[in-house]
Order: sequence, then C-alpha cells, then structure tokens
Amino acid sequence: MASASLPWFPIRTARLLLREFQAGDLDDIHAYASDQDTVRYMEWGPNTPKVSSERLLLTLAEQEQWPRRDVNLAAQLLENGRVIGSVRLGLDGQGGADLGYVLGSSWWGVGYGYEAASAVLAVAFETLELRRVWATCDARNAASVRLLEKLGMRQEGTMLQDRKVRDGWRDTGLFALLNEEWQA
Repeated sequence: MASASLPWFPIRTARLLLREFQAGDLDDIHAYASDQDTVRYMEWGPNTPKVSSERLLLTLAEQEQWPRRDVNLAAQLLENGRVIGSVRLGLDGQGGADLGYVLGSSWWGVGYGYEAASAVLAVAFETLELRRVWATCDARNAASVRLLEKLGMRQEGTMLQDRKVRDGWRDTGLFALLNEEWQA
C-alpha cells in the first residue's frame, strides 16, 4: 500500500476544489448544516449557529494532525469560492476506508456529489492503493443510494433499525467497492 505520509489533498476537479476547512468557511457550512432538507437523512443537524461553530473549531484542530485516519475536506465551488458541502475518507488502518459526503440541498442534482466522491475514490484506490472503500446511508435516501451505485458501489446489505435518528430508528444500507472493481 502506498504511503500516506504526505497529504493527498487538495484535489481539484472540473468544478470543485476539495480542500481542508478554514475558519472563514463558517457561514457557508452553517448555511447547509442548518438546512432541514440537507440534513433530513443525516445523523446530525439541523445545526444551530453554536453547533456549526463548535464543529468547525473541532475540525480545524483535527487538521493540525498529520498523518490522520479521518480526512474531511470542504467541497468548494471553483466559480465563486463557496463551500457547498464536504467529503470524508476515514482510513481503517487495514487497507480500507469509509466514504462519506454531504452537499447542501441547493446543489443537489447537478453532479457535484458524484464529482467529489469519485475524485476521492480515485485517490483512495490509485494513490493510497486501498483494497476496499465502503459507505453507508439511510436506506430511505434514494438519491444517495443512486449516487453510490453510480460510483460503482454494490449494496452489500441493509442493517435493520441500527441507528436512532430524529424520527426514530432507521435502516442503513451498506455499499462497497473493491480496488479491482474500481480498476475494471
């Protein structure tokens, strides 16, 4: 497996810059983290201004460490510099990682989620040479399920009533992709 001794980010795509968070991102973060539509299927939110600020401060502190297992990157639009969400890769230390993402609802349906997630998958498999990447999502989140399938991930199962969220217990879909599947 390739060494992650040097940061593998920022990542530039056609329309996004995936980079570490900055203190000046707070207003953009709070805009999507406080939006009811954005967080409908998330385990957190909608955030108060205090929660958004505290979470950003924690993220900034975590970014001081390198190497680190969890890398959470701001998804910034190249056209105007606005942060519209984030994408996360959490290394498990055994050749695998979990992928996570959130995009503000104002930017759904135009391919930003696919663009960000596929760029991180490319790094995971081509730079970090990981064996397996997996992701989970609320089974009711049809858009996220479609995105994971478009990324080439296959559903490995559904964990029934495994997470308690705002509206009760949820079922969670588990999706994964192996390096050889990515290469194919």
